[in-house]
Amino acid sequence: MFSEFIRVLLVLFLLASCTNYKIMKKIGTGEINVGIGVQEDPQPQEDRGTVTDSVAPSDGPIIMNAIKDSETGEMVATDVIHASRVTARFRNVPERAGFVTIGFDVDVPAALTRSAWKLEMCPRMILHEDTLDLDALCITGQAYREAQLRGYERYRRFIESIISDPDYFVRVGQLEIFLARYFPETYAMKTDSSFVSDPMAENLFGVTQREALLHYRMKWKEMTNEKRKRRRKEMYSKYVRDPIVSEGIRLDTVVRTGDGLLYRYTHRFRSRPGLKKATVYLDGDLYEKGERILSMPRSDDMTYYISSLSTLADTSPKYRMLILERVAYDNTKALLDFAQGRSEIDTLLGDNASELRRVSRCIGDVVAREEFVLDSLVISASCSPEGRYDYNARLAGARSGAVRDHISSVVPQEWKDRLKIRAVPENWEQLRLLVSNDTVMGSAAVGRLMAMTEDLARPDDVEKRLAAMPQYRYLREKVYPKLRSVKFDFYLHRAGMVKDTVHTTELDTVYMAGVEALKGLDYKRAVSLLRPYADYNTALAYMSAEYNHSALEVLESLDDDDPKVCYLMAMVLARLGHAEGAGSCFRRALELDPYLRHRANLDPEMSEFAARAAEEYE
Repeated sequence: MFSEFIRVLLVLFLLASCTNYKIMKKIGTGEINVGIGVQEDPQPQEDRGTVTDSVAPSDGPIIMNAIKDSETGEMVATDVIHASRVTARFRNVPERAGFVTIGFDVDVPAALTRSAWKLEMCPRMILHEDTLDLDALCITGQAYREAQLRGYERYRRFIESIISDPDYFVRVGQLEIFLARYFPETYAMKTDSSFVSDPMAENLFGVTQREALLHYRMKWKEMTNEKRKRRRKEMYSKYVRDPIVSEGIRLDTVVRTGDGLLYRYTHRFRSRPGLKKATVYLDGDLYEKGERILSMPRSDDMTYYISSLSTLADTSPKYRMLILERVAYDNTKALLDFAQGRSEIDTLLGDNASELRRVSRCIGDVVAREEFVLDSLVISASCSPEGRYDYNARLAGARSGAVRDHISSVVPQEWKDRLKIRAVPENWEQLRLLVSNDTVMGSAAVGRLMAMTEDLARPDDVEKRLAAMPQYRYLREKVYPKLRSVKFDFYLHRAGMVKDTVHTTELDTVYMAGVEALKGLDYKRAVSLLRPYADYNTALAYMSAEYNHSALEVLESLDDDDPKVCYLMAMVLARLGHAEGAGSCFRRALELDPYLRHRANLDPEMSEFAARAAEEYE
């Protein structure tokens, strides 16, 4: 009886081995493989394998295997025609707001879901020259998962066998007997909580605490425990031969039956400039007892053709009109410090050195502009109202002359006679401007000062009234220094230009940068640059960034005889749920450009309208 049982087990083992061999051979030849295809509506389990597309009969003959019927003498077909499942290998998908979403079905046949196997499938996506790994799929047989869990349990028991308490290895009972017998005074300290130092203990019973503990330690057990600690990594690899991974896994399911599995995989990724298609395929490995037993053949490719609204951009150059004036003007101002009552330039005083260097750079920039010729450079020094007006006039003139003499060394020789000076004895205009924007003096004091400085026929009298104000010290220390400045006015004309004004055009670089941002899928920048123009590309940038209401507002102001404008209008109305208006605009777009019917097949918002147009066309 026992031998018969053994014989049955042997037969079953051989049958199983033979079955596994046949399946693995079919996998190696590609007869059995994981399928990948366009996502379809899921079917009930009992309908798996039913006809989704069938071969329609043709008008010509169909050649089949046949035999001659012995009774009638006619040729009779012997082929059994099985339902065929036709799976699409490509799909059109849109890029919207810089992202693309793709979806595909992963069809795992029942032959690959054996209880003792684990199947790991890794979808890979090709974008331009790059191949990217997507989150993997893991389909584990019930027996395989149970073996994984048993490995974790065995490792857990091993970890629990490691002792973490060092006192476990001390024979405490024997140590206490030793102390009670030979050192009763010391043993009496067992219940005493007071601290006894090691030297004191040694004086009590002749040995150190460490020596006593070492004598009564179970060294062999401690050594065994330390060995177990060192073998933790080794034992983990031994027991957990195939760890259960959670990161980077899209699906980790345990198959408890022999049925196949259909998984709907969706992936969203950021698009790239110029990306027209993405290709997805599956690679995988088959595992048994924690070891890889077979690498799955690469699946068929799924290709996604990506439609981006950016491809509709109008890349025509855009120019802007410029009006060139013959006469040009520029100016700069320097805050130069002078000693009280003096006009000499002291480069060590205040920020004079840096201010003069800045002025020299400005003059150098003007000299370098070959399209301009300097007519005159007027240097105007100004003083604060402090002091008599006629004295300030002489002082301002002297300071203007000193600055002219200083900068004459940095201008071309032919410019030296074009340096002019001008004096502003007291800069009341700048004083009023500074005070009107002041936040320290208070509104009442500001109003009073503004009223005082309206009539400047007698400036010395006005300055005396200012000196009587409580805020005069603030004016003198904080405001007056800003009035002691030197202004440089550059009066130029364009070389070779006779007319006062000339109209010309130049490429609008800002607009073209917006178009490049649109083509490069940088929609936020595109909207920022193109917003002021409110034209076709502006509407396209709004739509690409999903600002549909703003796009509609722009499109309503454009020419409805432009087929692309009509097409975008149809799309934005479809997005906003106005189907009737969208259909009307789409028909108008087709009247102007029938090719747009093919473009509509690429845009999900317009595919329904394209299908209706195709039916009407037929």
